[in-house]
Amino acid sequence: MGGIGLLDDKIELRPGFKFGGQFAAAWLVALSGVRVTLFVHSYWFSMAVTVLWVLTVVNAFNFMDNMNGLCAGLGLIGAWYFSWSAAVQGQYLVTMLAAVATGALAGFLPFNYPRATVFLGDSGSHLVGYWMAVLAILPHFYTPQTGRTWAVLSPLFILAVPLVDLLWVVAIRWRIGKPFYVGDTNHLSHRLERLGLSRAMAVALIWLTSVACGAISFLLL
Repeated sequence: MGGIGLLDDKIELRPGFKFGGQFAAAWLVALSGVRVTLFVHSYWFSMAVTVLWVLTVVNAFNFMDNMNGLCAGLGLIGAWYFSWSAAVQGQYLVTMLAAVATGALAGFLPFNYPRATVFLGDSGSHLVGYWMAVLAILPHFYTPQTGRTWAVLSPLFILAVPLVDLLWVVAIRWRIGKPFYVGDTNHLSHRLERLGLSRAMAVALIWLTSVACGAISFLLL
């Protein structure tokens, strides 16, 4: 997934080719056995939902890479929450994987916010989105022992901000007849900036919103 982003940084891939690469990477994730089930015991349903989930999350984070620190900060918050939620349930391998992502993004963020000397680019935003998509699948949020089926909604709260922003922007572009992959300034960050906030403050406010949404996820565990 990072390689697709790197190619796009280098030569600006055509949208169809870029999406095809994302699809191939998402398909490999599903083939590896890392899949979403949603209590439906069907191989093809699980494959389709997993591919759709990975594509959605990757593009959500790619879309959020529109201001310094925004994508990396949301990835840091998401990885931190996934690490803790896995630890609470005793899933320590997932905890360590999420902790590695947390540490990597924590080390990167000071160089990317508020003034950036290093940028994620598409390679970085694709990688962060991929991390978040897979970390949302790996933990067993629901087990027969706990019996809390609502726990499967935890990733939606942890990743609520980028997912809602993606749906909002795509809906606006569809309504005005604009291709969903053509960038604009209808993102949440841009709207906050138009309300008078500085870019750094807009990003910080979105981070806080993500922290609050992620905290709700622990009520479901």
